[in-house]
Amino acid sequence: MTGPLIDLGDVEAPDPQRLSAYFALMEAVTLLQHQVEQQLRSVGLSTVQFQVLSSLAAADGKLTMTALADGVVYSRSGLTYQAGLLEKAGLITREPSPDDERGTLVTITKKGVALLNRALPGHIEVVGRLLFEPLSERDLGRLGEIMSRVRDHMRAQPPRSAAPRKRRNGDQSKGGTGR
Repeated sequence: MTGPLIDLGDVEAPDPQRLSAYFALMEAVTLLQHQVEQQLRSVGLSTVQFQVLSSLAAADGKLTMTALADGVVYSRSGLTYQAGLLEKAGLITREPSPDDERGTLVTITKKGVALLNRALPGHIEVVGRLLFEPLSERDLGRLGEIMSRVRDHMRAQPPRSAAPRKRRNGDQSKGGTGR
């Protein structure tokens, strides 16, 4: 077969170096994420639940649902569902925010901290073995600088929590707020 299999229309195809870097990144992320998910499942957590507990622990135990959604890059409805599971398991509590009547404050419990502490050693081992082991100190510094720059560029966009909610029928063209 000759000629391209994919028609990009008017979009210019990425050069081979960019394409190669992109596919290597995507494959590495997928491989790492799979192993991390397996390790977290062994202690009864999903990746998102681990991120929620870790974010709360790093923030001295309390965050708003909006801050959590922005931090773990997860949808509001998905985070609400996950928070419900964590609350039912006694790992977090949710209460109205004293600073914002529309906000919800999420707090990690002692049980949540204990589970996070149980998950961390295995998590650190998997990430160290798969991500950091093949890197020199120089590589690690460069990777950190590069990924921080990419993350900061991506985070310069409005947070997902600032995006308007979609109407159930998906039509926002009539000026509705989608609430």
